Amino acid sequence: MKIYKNPKREVWGEIVSRPRLDLTKLNETVSTVLNDIRQRGDEAVKEYELKFDKAELTNLAVSEAEMDEAEKLVSNELRDAIILAHHNIKVFHISQRFVGQKVKTQEGVTCWQKSVAIERVGLYIPGGTAPLFSTVLMLATPAKIAGCKEIVLCTPPNKEGKVNPAILVAARIAGVSKIYKIGGVQAIGAMAYGTESVPKVFKIFGPGNQYVMAAKQHVSLDEVAIDMPAGPSEVCVLADETANAEFVAADLLSQAEHGIDSQVLFITNSEAKLNEVQAEVDKQLQQLPRKEMAAKALDNSCYVLVDSVNEMIDLSNLYAPEHLILQVKDYEQLAERVVNAGSVFLGPYACESAGDYASGTNHTLPTHGYATAYNGVNLDSYCRKITFQHLTEDGIRHIGRAVELMAEAEQLDAHKNAMTVRMHSLNIKD
Repeated sequence: MKIYKNPKREVWGEIVSRPRLDLTKLNETVSTVLNDIRQRGDEAVKEYELKFDKAELTNLAVSEAEMDEAEKLVSNELRDAIILAHHNIKVFHISQRFVGQKVKTQEGVTCWQKSVAIERVGLYIPGGTAPLFSTVLMLATPAKIAGCKEIVLCTPPNKEGKVNPAILVAARIAGVSKIYKIGGVQAIGAMAYGTESVPKVFKIFGPGNQYVMAAKQHVSLDEVAIDMPAGPSEVCVLADETANAEFVAADLLSQAEHGIDSQVLFITNSEAKLNEVQAEVDKQLQQLPRKEMAAKALDNSCYVLVDSVNEMIDLSNLYAPEHLILQVKDYEQLAERVVNAGSVFLGPYACESAGDYASGTNHTLPTHGYATAYNGVNLDSYCRKITFQHLTEDGIRHIGRAVELMAEAEQLDAHKNAMTVRMHSLNIKD
């Protein structure tokens, strides 16, 4: 990890920059695969599954027999943990239900909103180096609460054509409608365009590697909506002299093990704490099964020593992290100053892992600085707000002339006439 000590603000842009790769060839590959799936459907999907996931598939859909088999392969202890996490995620997202109200903007003019669920949504669940069954809960649970009629899930199979059993158990608990053994770009294409087996969805959710992210952005241009633009996962930890160095190091490494393109940022106003955390990271890294992957992620990462807590939060807000951990004495006070972050973890015991799995908040969050403009997945992500308005005769009297004048000023005569004929019918004169 790079170390910055009391960097001038002119250097902060370098500190908060993310790794950038030349994606030209990647985008060419993604475009080719998507176009092929649009034209040839299931046949193309199966060919790409054989090419990329080494799985020769007869049927793309997961059968009920496979779902039942998965139940036997997951321990009761893990199943109970999944049920507990699902309960907490459900409780938190139910609290987000929209309650609309009718508003009288003028006498005779009433406006309101209604929240309507997206009818068919697609969920992508990675299953490569880490089968993310927790993401099934994070995406499917709010979709079910919102009232989405059809929840379609795609996840890559192993070489034997089997889906990780914990993913299937989580999907059944969360109420997923249909599950398909499709990974990568081909999964995004199948859900975006529809195939003989996979229904076309209206919005796609879920994380993935750079190919998956590129595919999501590609299909969002002209085919379906997506949850958010996203990139590699990241965490920022703010710590003062009171922080527990062992906890901080564990949090940094829990993020670094996601992948070689992940990033961690540690900011402190205590040089002693910086040295302590650095030593603890080196120690814990050696104990990790995924230490080589975590070590490469740390190459993209920084330790930063600043003068004050004020500079700590200013630098964090500039970085706009996916995950922000506040291990400082006055964490509640500092939390009030957070303006750019996906999800915030307060105090020594709120580790990122809690939010990743079982506290109840959603772990599908904006990365790569998009937290300046996007929020994480929530109940509203699965809904649309439809506006309604009702006008009475009194309403025409109150706003009719204003509508005429504004339409006329914009040179839209037909717009003006739509109001004028109503005014005339009511004998309302200019």
